[in-house]
Amino acid sequence: MSLNLRDGFVAAPAIDGHGVDELPIFNVERVEMTFSITAEFVSAQIANGVMVLALSNSRILRIDLKRPEDIDGIASEIGVIRRMFLDPTASHLLICTALGENYYLHSQSRQPRPLSQLRGVSIESVAWNPSLPTASTREILIGATDGNIYEAFIETSHEFYKREVKHLKKLHRLPDGPITGMWVDDLKGKSDFRRVIIGTQSRVFHLVGKIGRSNDGSGSVYTKLFESEQPVIHELSRNPSAGHSAVVVSPDPPGAAPPHQADIPDRAYAWLSAQGVFHGKLLNTPTDSALGSKVFADSRMVTRTQIIAPESTGRQISNSEIIDSVLLTQWHIISLVGTRVIATNRLTGNVVSEHDVLSPGQRAIAFTVDMQESTFWLITSDEIFEIIARDEDRDIWQIMMASKQFDSALQYAHTQTQKETVAAAYGDHLAKKGHWEEAALLYGRSNKPFEDIALSIIDNNQPDALRQFLLTKLANADKSAIMQRVIVASWLVEVFMAKLNSLDDTIITQAELSDGLNPAESRMMLQSVRKEYHDFINKYKTDLDRKTVYDIISSHGREGELLYFANAVDDYNYILSYWVQRERWPEVLTVLMKQTDAEVFYRYSSVLMAHVAKEMVEILMRQSDLKPRSLIPALLEYNRNFSGEPNSQNQAIRYLNYVIFQLDSKDAAIHNTLVSIYASHPSKDESGLLSYLQAQSDEPRYDPDFALRLCIQHHRTLSCVHIYTSMGQYLQAVDLALSHNEVELAAVIADRPMSNPHLRKRLWLAVARKVIVKSEGIKAAIEFLKRCDLLKIEDLIPFFPDFVVIDDFKDEICEALEDYSRNIDNLKKEMDESSQTASNIKMDIAALDHRYAIVEPGEKCYVCGLPLLSRQFFVFPCQHSFHSDCMGKKVLEHSGYGNSKKIRQLQTQIHKGGLTGAKRDAVVAELDALVASACILCSDFAIKRIDEPFVTADDNVDEWAV
Repeated sequence: MSLNLRDGFVAAPAIDGHGVDELPIFNVERVEMTFSITAEFVSAQIANGVMVLALSNSRILRIDLKRPEDIDGIASEIGVIRRMFLDPTASHLLICTALGENYYLHSQSRQPRPLSQLRGVSIESVAWNPSLPTASTREILIGATDGNIYEAFIETSHEFYKREVKHLKKLHRLPDGPITGMWVDDLKGKSDFRRVIIGTQSRVFHLVGKIGRSNDGSGSVYTKLFESEQPVIHELSRNPSAGHSAVVVSPDPPGAAPPHQADIPDRAYAWLSAQGVFHGKLLNTPTDSALGSKVFADSRMVTRTQIIAPESTGRQISNSEIIDSVLLTQWHIISLVGTRVIATNRLTGNVVSEHDVLSPGQRAIAFTVDMQESTFWLITSDEIFEIIARDEDRDIWQIMMASKQFDSALQYAHTQTQKETVAAAYGDHLAKKGHWEEAALLYGRSNKPFEDIALSIIDNNQPDALRQFLLTKLANADKSAIMQRVIVASWLVEVFMAKLNSLDDTIITQAELSDGLNPAESRMMLQSVRKEYHDFINKYKTDLDRKTVYDIISSHGREGELLYFANAVDDYNYILSYWVQRERWPEVLTVLMKQTDAEVFYRYSSVLMAHVAKEMVEILMRQSDLKPRSLIPALLEYNRNFSGEPNSQNQAIRYLNYVIFQLDSKDAAIHNTLVSIYASHPSKDESGLLSYLQAQSDEPRYDPDFALRLCIQHHRTLSCVHIYTSMGQYLQAVDLALSHNEVELAAVIADRPMSNPHLRKRLWLAVARKVIVKSEGIKAAIEFLKRCDLLKIEDLIPFFPDFVVIDDFKDEICEALEDYSRNIDNLKKEMDESSQTASNIKMDIAALDHRYAIVEPGEKCYVCGLPLLSRQFFVFPCQHSFHSDCMGKKVLEHSGYGNSKKIRQLQTQIHKGGLTGAKRDAVVAELDALVASACILCSDFAIKRIDEPFVTADDNVDEWAV
């Protein structure tokens, strides 16, 4: 068994290729039933996607509309069911029979339980607890046909002796007749406040106030409300004729928050009476007795005639035509009138759709709404119809706009075109009232022609409104409309400048006039507009053309705004150029300290070094990404104009020293620049240059030739000497030092080439010549020259003048002669030792001919292992012995190419047999000398074979096993 629904109960967005806007707002569709029933439907309720049907045979069907194939049948023996009441969660069901019996069925139960305490009570309406419980009903209100109102607390029970009704109390009785409808809510989550709506045939009551506390149904909570508060009553103006009555409330909007939260929208309510439908919003404030008066004062009546036979139809209605039942959607009243379903817009009272659904004589047993799922249903004795709402708020924005409820119209406008249309109408409305600034904000979001709005604002002399309009228009302009955005943004710059100038003029004028004016307000406004300008620049700087903006602001003479824009777009070149042209050096330095672009420093380094060199160098030393080479022109220009102050105050030298010694620059151009500045300084002090030169390593970074030319050009003697020395040109260095009478320096340089005694002596001779010539006394000159251990008295004699008396250096001559005598004795002793060594060698050579070795009879060759005496052999002093042929093979294998070739040639000559006598003996002696020159086991020959393995492939490996 199942129901054939449309994808659950969500209306299809389009039918037959039509869009949603082209379809009627409401449509009634018959639900196909694929199950067969043997009895008619007598009552129906729908809640939370669950439909409960009561059949004439006392059977109850529970259908989950989300799974239409899931139908649960509950058989009962409770008699003919008159009507049912289902709570919004579909957890609790009250069943009323034709005999006045009432039953309770929980969603988890299979058998209805009788409510003995409610026996004889003809239930007409139920107001469920707003907390939507599931385990129990909590406190609910029950309205009876006799006008009585009861409070009940019902919970399911599986124990036979325990009653379902935990608490029941009669609260009030109305003399109006049946309680046709009730509703209870808790005023947006205030759990101790309740609002109760009660409807009868002739009156509707609104009651609000605090309720009492309950301990799980042990006592009444509504007694305090009904006893302490007086309801606000709306009554029909004349005695009603026969007709139906009901109180209905709009369902939860799609996607609404849970009812206990405070941000749910206000619901709508409707009271059906004989005169028509009285409806309005269930406002939530104020939370006192005045709330009812406000609710009823804002409510309206849609008459029976407006619903059944509007003026457009031109027909008359009879007294027998009445509204049988009504439902509320978010914006419409759905009425059941005989066989027709009529939808009326609540805001206008106009009928939007009418559907003839039922056959003549067919009666509806339920016209109901699912409060949580917002679905609407019409059920007869054998059919089920669903009333489908498609985008029912599609025209609400137009209705709101027509009634000048523009804020609500903007809220319910869905498409961009709709929002722009409402904004245009709202802007016109405000402009007519003179609220130009508010209108401008709306005009900026509208689709009204740009030029019409701008001209209208200008004609009415509203510059502030024009500024707001342009800002809003720019904010809503398409990003791809580049040219339009640039034009509007540029216009805004002009508007801002005009406004700022106007405020400045106002402040000046007010200050010059009487004391009655208040310039402070103008200053505050000036600050506000300036901040607005800053925000505009920061937000839309990408939409501004730099040159255009510079021209506009410059034409107004607004220096602060001009520089703010340049800062915002990071145009630091413009800012620096601006301040440099005005020679405002502190401002230039302030901007420069914030920069990291190296090109900026290169561009302005020359002019800043000329005016604020010290501060400029401070900034340069904090920049790690600069290329100092690019700053050399500025440094040289600064040095050229540098006056005669000492080098310690020269900022170019300071920066170059920082680059060289702190940043460890290896750039030769930097080093050469520093040398050039040092060398060209007019002062004769060479300490700075010498300190730099001495700090260089053996491989100096500067160009020695360039430095030498500069030092020679500017007469930097000491520096030249140092450079000559570093270049290894000691002769030139000594000659230069001596030419400037720097004898001590020359002596130091002469000692440098310690590895070249000849050069060192030559240098010292040059020094000696200068010392002897310059010295006033020979004695002092000789004492000075004793510092060199290479010079002797005979080397110095040629430099002495002809008139020098030998007595002046007699002691030195004596010492030299004594040294010669000692050297002669040492040489003689060495010669005697050499003669004795030669004699000993001759004796050893003669003894070699008589040397011999003893060979034992069983001794073997160390190569082949055979007896040594079997053939010719060699015996060495180390006692190793070898066959001559075995040793020859070994020597041949491991000798070099030359020896191997020579050995083979000698062996070939001997084996040919052509040699005899002394020639053969000579060849044999030469061969023996090559083969037996050394033992192959303990001489250099063996050392060369150290990389050979002990065990070779030819050996028996087992012999080496351990």
